[in-house]
Amino acid sequence: MADRHAGAAVRAEALSLRGARGWVYRDVEFEAPPGALVALEGEAGSGRTSLLLTLAGRMRPTGGSAAVDGLALPKQAAKVRRIAALGPVPGVNEPDPALTVAAHLREQLHLHGRPFAPSVRRGTDRRAALALAAAGLDPDRLPDGLRTPARELGALDRLRLGTALALIGEPRLICVDEPDERLDDAGRRAAWQLLRDTADRGITVLASTTDAGRAAGLADLTAHTAPAETPAAPEQEAADARA
Repeated sequence: MADRHAGAAVRAEALSLRGARGWVYRDVEFEAPPGALVALEGEAGSGRTSLLLTLAGRMRPTGGSAAVDGLALPKQAAKVRRIAALGPVPGVNEPDPALTVAAHLREQLHLHGRPFAPSVRRGTDRRAALALAAAGLDPDRLPDGLRTPARELGALDRLRLGTALALIGEPRLICVDEPDERLDDAGRRAAWQLLRDTADRGITVLASTTDAGRAAGLADLTAHTAPAETPAAPEQEAADARA
């Protein structure tokens, strides 16, 4: 859904976040060209989720520097938010289990300035159809097509739905948290292949993982987060660090 090379370059230099409970992440360093797939590797409690939210312009760092498409963070976080989208981030923007796939698509279309689209239910809305196709989510495979509630989707299809919802806004950067969790080996390979395909469309993709080896060579580069002194959930730090 995006032209090649439409992605945003991402740079982090000694990027750090310290909250009321200690370091969330510290001294993160990497530089990614437009359209790259970056595996952000770190153990549990190393601030991977908060790092993603920072680079998407949703949280404010307390040290170091970062830029997305040349836009400095946190000073230009509002502009970064216009070009960056969150894919699935557990605990932050998970699909509502009670809503259907069609309802999620209509909501996302509305958020991006499209009118209410009853055609989504019939699978005829062009932007929704393109997003689903790009994410590899075929409504014909679902138990009740687009009327399937999110709670009936498997982990891989939830990743595909979350990716499709992010693609609707035609972002230049997508951030995804733990795309390979709760999946078997084949599912993990499929998850990283989805992200590789997304990057190959020209969109920069940042994806967190506890083991970059799961990317099986599909990532262009790996960046690391050091363990925090005291693990802190992103929602606990949000009040202090929100951009």
